[in-house]
Amino acid sequence: MTWSIVARDADGAFGVAVASRFFAVGALCPHARSGIGALSTQALVNPGYGPSGLDLLERGIAASDAVARLVAGDEGREHRQLHLIDRRGRCAAHTGSLCIDWCGDRAHDGFSVAGNMLAGPAVLDETARAYQAHANAPFPERLLAAMAAGEAAGGDKRGKQAAALLIHTTEIYAFLDLRVDDHPDPIAELKRLYQMSLERYQPFLACLPSAARPAGITDRAAIEAEIERFQAARRQR
Repeated sequence: MTWSIVARDADGAFGVAVASRFFAVGALCPHARSGIGALSTQALVNPGYGPSGLDLLERGIAASDAVARLVAGDEGREHRQLHLIDRRGRCAAHTGSLCIDWCGDRAHDGFSVAGNMLAGPAVLDETARAYQAHANAPFPERLLAAMAAGEAAGGDKRGKQAAALLIHTTEIYAFLDLRVDDHPDPIAELKRLYQMSLERYQPFLACLPSAARPAGITDRAAIEAEIERFQAARRQR
């Protein structure tokens, strides 16, 4: 009852964007870990695939082997859909034989698309086409454009309800974790939340404790100056 895109950006960031006619899809389906990989677990979702799959990738297990190991130990695997990408940009997927049509997955260079209970294969094809067409856009915006194109091609054949965007860059915490749990136009609402994140949230993140700067920035005037620099750079684009 879901379709999604998992991707690795050229700078090494990992992202998942997902939409569904299912409440709070972002709470169960998307998973990512900085420097390791990203995945989405779908259909009759198995939330355990998230941490287990990322642990496998962190150990250096190749994407295809990680998928094989995850589904091998799951008696419900024919009802599941899973796709992931590893730190080298390799993709792998499993679409169980009992997933509801239309269902399928597509591996591309540096990203994967997969879905079930969709209006048709064009949903994945258009999601992929838009992601490739927006190669010069910021990574989150590229993922959002891809999902909007998939929705325009029919999306989940039952309708709309929820969407989510998860981005991991260089830290142990997410760069973005945006969720629309219940909305008549969830992808449009997700885009609105992303735009809101550009006002103060994203520049504030640059001030938080990080691997490079463990204490972060604690001077409030310096934080405000960072936010202003961020906004000034946006205005010059």
